[in-house]
Parts: sequence; structure tokens; C-alpha cells
Amino acid sequence: MKINVFIVDDHHMVIEGIRSLLQNERDIEWMGHAMNAASCLAFVKQQQPDVLLMDINLPDKSGTDLCKEIKQLYPAVYILGLSTFNQQPIIRNMMDNGASGYILKNATREELILAIQTVMSGKEFLSFEAATVLREQPKEVPLISRREKEVLSLIAEGLTNAEIAEKLFISVPTVNTHRKSLLAKFNVNNTAGLIKWAVKYNIV
Repeated sequence: MKINVFIVDDHHMVIEGIRSLLQNERDIEWMGHAMNAASCLAFVKQQQPDVLLMDINLPDKSGTDLCKEIKQLYPAVYILGLSTFNQQPIIRNMMDNGASGYILKNATREELILAIQTVMSGKEFLSFEAATVLREQPKEVPLISRREKEVLSLIAEGLTNAEIAEKLFISVPTVNTHRKSLLAKFNVNNTAGLIKWAVKYNIV
């Protein structure tokens, strides 16, 4: 019996790449694709695939929200998260919202087919990289003051020390002190690293 596969992704190259990887598989039937959540829901309403390959970032809705919605409406559909992102919170969020697996877009043909077959059998599948990330101990979120959080939010918006000082009615040296304190607390060397951790833990 063939496994019916459908993909929702907003990049033509990804869709065509995956279709070309799967088109000669005797056990897999390519049902088609959607480029946004609305089109995906419209298709699944008419005919349910066995396995749905789902991008995390869609133009009209997040993949995690769409995953949750489809699993509530059609619990028999297995969903395989498909992404370039291998951050722990993103993977966990997708799995917590009903996905049976998570695979990165740099996966090989063999890994993709194994992922589809595994979730179809009712088991969970995580690509090697995703599984490695999930096993890592999460970095402890540092405690920061209300003022440091305000400064961090403005840094994330791209403001300079002088602009932050003007906005918060404090001196430039005070802003610089807060910036140095934040770098030390997050154990990073530059602004890019600071913003990365702040976004990861939803501080900004």
C-alpha cells in the first residue's frame, strides 16, 4: 500500500527538490503541494494525505499553529516538520503541537524516505541534527533587571547607544554599562550573540 504524501512550503525549489527525491519511490504517492496554510487546509479538507511535510515558516500562519489545527481536525494525518531551523525551542514546539517528526531541509533522500516510513508506522522520527539538539542541556536563562530588559529590547531593534540613551532618558555611559552587563550575563562576545539568545528565550 502506497503512502500518500503532501507538502506545504512557500518555496518552489524546496517543493520541486523533494518531489524529485520521492517521485521514483514505488511505495510513495505524491499528492501535490500547497504554498500557504489556507491552501493546505482547503486541500486536506477534501482529501487527507497519510503524511504531511510541513514547513515551519509559512506566509499566512506558523507551521506550529497549522500543525496543531490539522491534528485537531484530522488526527489520522501524520505531520513531519520540515525546516532549516534546528533550535531546541522550535523543534519542541512543533512536536508538542502534534508533529510526529522533524527533519531538516538538508536531509538526504534516504533520510527523508526513512522519516516518512517511520512516522507512517506510528513512531516518532527526528533527524540526527534535531535529535542531537534536543539532547543538549538548555542554557539557563540569566536574570536581568527591568532596565536591562528595556536596553536589550532597544538593542534588538538596532538602536545605537546614543539613541537608547535618548529614548530611556539615561546617559550613554549608563547604556554602555548595561550593555556590558548583558554580554557578561549571557556569556556572549557581541551584539549578534546577545540578540540570538534573547530571541531564543523570548526575552525580546
